[in-house]
Amino acid sequence: MTGRPTAVVTGAARGIGAAVVRRLSDVGWNVFAVDLCEDDPAVPYPLGTVDQLRSLESGIVTAVPGDVREPGVLDAAVEQALHRHGRLDAAVGAAAVVLGGQPLWETTDQQWNALFGTDVVGLLNLARAAVPAMLGAPEPRRGRFVALASAAEHTGLWHLGAYCAAKHAVLGLVRGLAADLQGTGIGAVAVSPGSTRTDMLRATAALYGLSNMDDLARHQLVNRLLEPEEVVAAVAWACSPEASAINGTVLHADGGFMG
Repeated sequence: MTGRPTAVVTGAARGIGAAVVRRLSDVGWNVFAVDLCEDDPAVPYPLGTVDQLRSLESGIVTAVPGDVREPGVLDAAVEQALHRHGRLDAAVGAAAVVLGGQPLWETTDQQWNALFGTDVVGLLNLARAAVPAMLGAPEPRRGRFVALASAAEHTGLWHLGAYCAAKHAVLGLVRGLAADLQGTGIGAVAVSPGSTRTDMLRATAALYGLSNMDDLARHQLVNRLLEPEEVVAAVAWACSPEASAINGTVLHADGGFMG
């Protein structure tokens, strides 16, 4: 077993996921960075690439191309972590897509399945792979399951009803997982970003017919978009021993999002 803490991070090729990988590795974590690394025909904007994921690799960061909707991908990432380092201390689920642009009742089955497949089932697959590995650590154990949610998990957003439903499901998953883990030393928490300067926010702006995603800053009390690193500060803290009292709840890293 190595002395460094070890994490699996999904949605790692770019945006908040990539920023999580950089932040954790900067403070000495081993990181297994998972991303689909190809476009999805159900998603009308480009997704992260294998080159973006590979650019994060270092002596302590390992790229794992693969789809979080396929349980074997996450099983393999966790197995690598245990084989190489003998431990898993955190699982961070940042893989997500955003779809919408129409009323909820006009959401297609393809859109609904794409949203819930990546944003919710992907988290379930991560929990199925990572939680037993963390529970396998000797007592007194500690471990963290951290899900990137959204301000959309707390409110309704115009023409993003299916996305809101998926993110509400993320919060339910985290709360249920935390309840199931009571007394084990493993905790679960969601981090809810507001409008953050990412490719996914650019896609959200396009759904609203906005050419400049900075226009979405008006929904936040800080009157500006957040940078990924600001959100990741909350994620990294949630992974740390200092956050041990925070469990089954949400950290709002949203700049005062007003809906």
